[in-house]
Amino acid sequence: MNRYDINRRRALTLLVAGSASVAAGVTGWVTGLGAPGGKPAWVQSGQPLTEPAVLGGHAGALEVSLTAAAGAPIAGHASAALGFNATSPGPTLRVHPGDVLKVRLINRLTQPTNLHTHGLHVSPQGNGDNPFVSIAPGAAFDYEFAIPEGHPSGTFWYHPHHHPFVADQLFGGLAGALIVDGGPDLGVGAERIMLVSDITLDDNGGVAAVNAMERMMGRQGQLVLVNGQHQPLISAEPGVAQRWRLINACTSRVLSIHLEGHRLTHIARDGYFLPSPLELDRIALAPGNRADLVITPAAPGRYTLITEPYDRGNLGMGMGGMGGMCGMGSAAASGPITLGTVEVSGPSRPATPVPNALPAPQLPTGAVTVQRTLTFAMQMGMMQGGMMSFTIDGKGFDPQRIDQSVRLDSTEEWLVSNTSSLAHPFHLHVWPVQVLATSDDPTPEPTLRDVVLVPPRGWARLRIQFADFAGRSVYHCHILDHEDAGMMGTVQAAHS
Repeated sequence: MNRYDINRRRALTLLVAGSASVAAGVTGWVTGLGAPGGKPAWVQSGQPLTEPAVLGGHAGALEVSLTAAAGAPIAGHASAALGFNATSPGPTLRVHPGDVLKVRLINRLTQPTNLHTHGLHVSPQGNGDNPFVSIAPGAAFDYEFAIPEGHPSGTFWYHPHHHPFVADQLFGGLAGALIVDGGPDLGVGAERIMLVSDITLDDNGGVAAVNAMERMMGRQGQLVLVNGQHQPLISAEPGVAQRWRLINACTSRVLSIHLEGHRLTHIARDGYFLPSPLELDRIALAPGNRADLVITPAAPGRYTLITEPYDRGNLGMGMGGMGGMCGMGSAAASGPITLGTVEVSGPSRPATPVPNALPAPQLPTGAVTVQRTLTFAMQMGMMQGGMMSFTIDGKGFDPQRIDQSVRLDSTEEWLVSNTSSLAHPFHLHVWPVQVLATSDDPTPEPTLRDVVLVPPRGWARLRIQFADFAGRSVYHCHILDHEDAGMMGTVQAAHS
C-alpha cells in the first residue's frame, strides 16, 4: 500500500468521524439550551432592525480607527464573538468618489490580521488594499485608500484578509459595510444596509471551533443574522419604496433571498449598477456578493424575508466517490431560513417608479490581448494540515510566487474551470470583472462584479480590464475555508 492510499484511508476515517459530529450537531449556545427548533433561550428575535454606527467623511477625507477584538454582542446577548470597535458588524464607512479613506487598524486579536476593502477599485500597493500586510497581535497599521474620482457609487464592504486566518476571523464577526455615496435619485423613501452573516457559539459564548469536515465543505453557522440581529423586524409603509443594500458576509453560505408576497427590483450587483432595473422573484448571492434592491411594500401586513436552500454540491465526486459511498458531504441547506420580517403598516401612498435607465459602468473595451485558463480543483491529500488539497492550477497558495503576470491597461479573458463537485465563488481583488457566461448562465447581467459563483464541474468566462493600478494582489475562492486551505493565487500588473 503506497503513501497516497494510506492518506486516503486516514482521511476517510477522519471524514466519517467529522460527518458524525456534523450530523449530531454542535453542543453549546445554539443547540445546548433545549430551545425549540434549536434556537437558544438567550437569543433575542424580532427586535426592530438597527444599523451599525455610520462614520462619514468631510472635505474629501474620512479618517477612522478600527479595533479588532473579541467581545462583540450577538443577537442581543453579550458574547466573545469578534467585532470592530466592539460591534459586529463594525461601523459603516461612507465615502465619496475622490475621497481619501484613512484607517488605523488596531489588532487586539490573538492572531495576525489585516484589512481588505472588498470591491473597491484602489491601489493594492504599500498601505493600500494590500493582502500581504501582516499586523501582529497588539500592533497597529495605518491604511490609506485613495478612491478615484470616477469610482462608481455603490455597496462594498471590509473584512480581514490575512492568510490563513480569514475564515476564522470573518466567521467570528469581523466585517462591516463600506458605501461609496452618489448615484441617481431612485425615488425611495428609506435606505437600509443589511449585512447578512452566520456564526456558531460555544457554551462559553465564544466562537465555536470547526472540524475538518466543516472546513472542507465550507462552514455554515447555526445562527444566521442581519446586522448581528436574529430575525429582526423591518418596518415599512405601503407604497413607500426602500433601497436595500444586501451584503453576503457569510464565510461559505450562498443566500437565495425571497420576500413573501413581493417582487424584488434588482438595480445593482457588487457595487455596480445594472443598465436598467430587473424584476426578480428571488436573488442568489454567493459569499462576498452584494445586491442593491428596491422593495415597494404591498398592503399592510407581515411578510417573511427568507433565504431558501441552495445546493453548493458535495464531496462525493471530489473524493473519487468515497464521500457519496459514505452518504456524507452535502453542502445543501436543509430548509428555508428566516432572515427577518417586513411589517407594513400605515396609509397607502402612490408608489414612485424606479428610473428605467441606470448608470451602468462601461464594460471592458479594446482587443483581448491574452486568454488564460485557471483550474480550481480539490483532491484527497494531506495539504496545509488538512485532509484534502484545494488548488488553483495544481498549486496551493504561495505569497512569494507570482502566478499571473498581466500588462497594465490590457484586457484579458479568463476561463475559470472548476473540476470539483463543490461550487467555488471566484473573487479577484482590485480589478472588477465582466461575466460573459457561466456553464449554468449563458446570459448573465451586463455589468461588472467582483464575485462569480463557478458551478460544480462547471466554468465561468470573464473579461477583465487591468486598468489604473499597477501592483500585486490575489484571486481566490470566496468560500474562505477553501482560500485558507490554499485555493488562492497571486496576480501582478505592471507596464510591459
